[in-house]
Amino acid sequence: MKLLFVGLVLLHGIIHLIGFIKGFGFREVSALKHTVSKQMAFLWLIATVLFMIYAFQYFFNLPFSWVTGFAAVLISQILIIFYWQDVRFGTIPNLLIVTVSFSAFGFYSFQQDTRLKVTELFNQNNLQDKKILTENEILHLPEPVKRWLHHSGAVGNTIIQNARIRQLAELKMRPEQEKWLKAEATQYSVMNEPGFVWSVDVQLNSLLGFQGRDRFINGKGEMLIQFNSLFEVVNEEGEKISEGAAQRFLGELVWFPSLAISPFITWQTINDTTAMAVIHYKGVKGMGTFYFNSSGDFIRFSAWRYKDNTPDARKFEWVLTVTGYKVFDSIRIPAVMAATWRLDQGDWTWLKLEITDLKYNSDTFK
Repeated sequence: MKLLFVGLVLLHGIIHLIGFIKGFGFREVSALKHTVSKQMAFLWLIATVLFMIYAFQYFFNLPFSWVTGFAAVLISQILIIFYWQDVRFGTIPNLLIVTVSFSAFGFYSFQQDTRLKVTELFNQNNLQDKKILTENEILHLPEPVKRWLHHSGAVGNTIIQNARIRQLAELKMRPEQEKWLKAEATQYSVMNEPGFVWSVDVQLNSLLGFQGRDRFINGKGEMLIQFNSLFEVVNEEGEKISEGAAQRFLGELVWFPSLAISPFITWQTINDTTAMAVIHYKGVKGMGTFYFNSSGDFIRFSAWRYKDNTPDARKFEWVLTVTGYKVFDSIRIPAVMAATWRLDQGDWTWLKLEITDLKYNSDTFK
């Protein structure tokens, strides 16, 4: 699809050369019956060059391709209006190109807005002096949690205050969906005042997709999904969303093990390999259960979460399971995971993700 679109743009651009050729008298062009001045001929050439540049930018996913696309279509359509009887059908590819350019502009705007949200998050969580997680600071924790903190390498390492996580993901938006949708996601998390911003880009094909963002800041959760970054599909907030965001933040502490000693989190021992945690932050409460194996690896997280944001929404069990581990900055974390809703009609595994890059404690993320 992408190559087809690029080919269309190139062909559309080449066709504009007929105005340049006719205007300078290089040869007779029967497709253009009207006279073309040298000034107008230059406009035809400029349109060709802009479409060529746009095709290159689009193919290589370069930023601001939408600017070139808009400029090329603007000049092209002005020329089409002047020579309407001869080249009016050129409006059709222009409409397609301007639609794709609008989508690219929407994605750019979405990314810029996400950067502002990330800046806001980090501005409220400035880095403090670096400290080492010591044995004394984990004495109050359940035994399986202490075993995990040692096994992960967190004890004796720097306490984590913020992080940037890059992920590859696959999603199923409905339980009956057969094909997995591929996605790339980036998350920024802060620990001193709990919060995160997660953005995801899901591609349906080379021209269509949707972008999503989950946010938790100041105890408030938000969920946003936009089709092609232009049309809002979901824009939700409220108590249920905030509680779910807090539970998500709680479950993801396995990526930031020293977060286990946060003053906002309390622990309760269940048995030798299981512990329950509760997060209280700015009036929002979330809880979940952490499961570990005998070696000290985290293997599963379970929480009862609202699946929807409607007044009659019910809670269902939401489970994170681990299938692989990686080491980042000397910390062993669960890096390959799946998220599953356990619904009345059966389990719905809606997300599979792999962490490809993780950076801790930087003041340059924002």
